[in-house]
Amino acid sequence: MPEAVIVDSVRTPIGRAFKGSLTGVRPDDLGALVIDALLDRNPALSPEDVEDLICGCGLPQGEQSYNIGRILTLLSRLPEATTGTTVHRYCASSLQAIRMAAHSIKAGEGHTFIAAGVEHVSRVGPWSEDGLPQLMGYIKSQAPEGTELPEPDFKNERVNGEDGRTDAYISMGQTAENVAERYGVSREDQDEYAKRSQDRAVEARDSGFFEREIVPVDTPDGNTVSQDDGPRPNTTVERLGELKPVFRENGTVTAGNSCPLNDGAAATLVMSEDRARELGMKPRARIVASATSGLAPEIMGVGPIEAIRTVLKRAGMSIGDVDVVELNEAFAAQVLPIADEVGIDMERLNPHGGAIALGHPFGMTGARIMTTLLNDLESDDGQVGLETMCAAGGMGMAMIVERLG
Repeated sequence: MPEAVIVDSVRTPIGRAFKGSLTGVRPDDLGALVIDALLDRNPALSPEDVEDLICGCGLPQGEQSYNIGRILTLLSRLPEATTGTTVHRYCASSLQAIRMAAHSIKAGEGHTFIAAGVEHVSRVGPWSEDGLPQLMGYIKSQAPEGTELPEPDFKNERVNGEDGRTDAYISMGQTAENVAERYGVSREDQDEYAKRSQDRAVEARDSGFFEREIVPVDTPDGNTVSQDDGPRPNTTVERLGELKPVFRENGTVTAGNSCPLNDGAAATLVMSEDRARELGMKPRARIVASATSGLAPEIMGVGPIEAIRTVLKRAGMSIGDVDVVELNEAFAAQVLPIADEVGIDMERLNPHGGAIALGHPFGMTGARIMTTLLNDLESDDGQVGLETMCAAGGMGMAMIVERLG
């Protein structure tokens, strides 16, 4: 069976939604930018060698609709013969893209893939209904004359819990409150963790750690963005403690101990090890194993617990074998019980900050975390890395990679 390896991975800076540095750049342009940057960094690879582009997107609507994966192949330097598809597993979308590329390679159905991820909440947030009306207009234009089509309905009683079934997409903040209550996570512990994330991210940014993974973005207003918007210097627990709960009266989840809304894109080059060596390219990591898990949507934040246990079992490892864990920080309320339940050494967890400080552009996050994880391992001379996150709807996902070279 061919080995699937990661040759390289890059990302844009992460912008704050609505008021940040990337609001004026379209999501498809951001995606094409990182794909071209990935090709530029790996000149031994011909764009014609890329068989398929698999793009994760958490909210595939508006400017991110119409199979943005294919749009990215057309906007980038990839040839028209390179196909494109879009993957939707909410926060785990682009990690799923990496997984699908690895599976294709292991099955012998191709040797070179790009797994990308993009999200631009500023322009196509979940409150936007642009995508569906546009699609319905197209469907109506193609339907035989006289065909009766339903008007688009942006609610679904089986999803929204209106017919007695579970509320699959309950507010993410409410799920965090549920987790905090179930696992006894205090407001003080959440704020302490949020400060830790900010401190580590600021230190990493200021030391230049992220420079090797970030592709600068030129914006329409003439600026060049080369750093993440999010990290906040001089964050204190006292300041965090002054923030009011956002999602529940007398709750513990605030804007300070949650991830913000963001914009950004990332791309990962996944190849068969044989093909990479044949081209004289040096793989950075081997994909060892991956796993998903499911649980009640109301506590989706702790989805990674079972995903981590399963992926460790598949890899024949224990958590003690893992040198670095990159866990997506949707909320501090879910990070702490995951670490406790699985036994993650806090010194090995998100050593350069996480989504509370850096941000969480949903579809980008899986590929972004992989980009940072590879740099973690190389900077700290680690061997085994674990990426994991929860996903809306009550899911978790995890992947283990082994550093090469």
